[in-house]
Amino acid sequence: MIDTVKMPADRKGVLIGKEGRTKLEIEKRTRTRIRVGEDVEIEGEPLEVMRAKEIVRAISRGFPPHKALHLLKEECTLIVIEFRESESTIKRLFARVIGRRGKIRERIEKSTGTSISVYGKTVSIIGEYEHAERASELVELLLSGRSHSYFFGRLRAIGKGL
Repeated sequence: MIDTVKMPADRKGVLIGKEGRTKLEIEKRTRTRIRVGEDVEIEGEPLEVMRAKEIVRAISRGFPPHKALHLLKEECTLIVIEFRESESTIKRLFARVIGRRGKIRERIEKSTGTSISVYGKTVSIIGEYEHAERASELVELLLSGRSHSYFFGRLRAIGKGL
């Protein structure tokens, strides 16, 4: 099976890694062949291609390779929230998710045991299924304009539920 992933040009170097090490590690751990050109082409057995594709997608959404490789664990997933709003609206929304000096994002990550990347026109989450869903719920609260006091109440409730 062969599948392709679109990847921003500035993330291709991250996928390849120093002296090609990152690409080679992904290929080795997923038993696939990855070719980086205009798009990223992944070849191998269907299940392994799907696993490699999720790792490549995570790197393309701003995650460092060591965090993207968590997707090799069966219980982990990648959630990508995309936006179609104007640039100014996206910047404002992302500022709500990140918070001053990254504090909001850090609190979501800590309370849910996930990793969050804000890149381009997306907010992406890596974590165990239930934890990633809860982190996604918290991000959606912020993006929908809910007050920070409401958000922190939900954050406490969600953090206790894990």
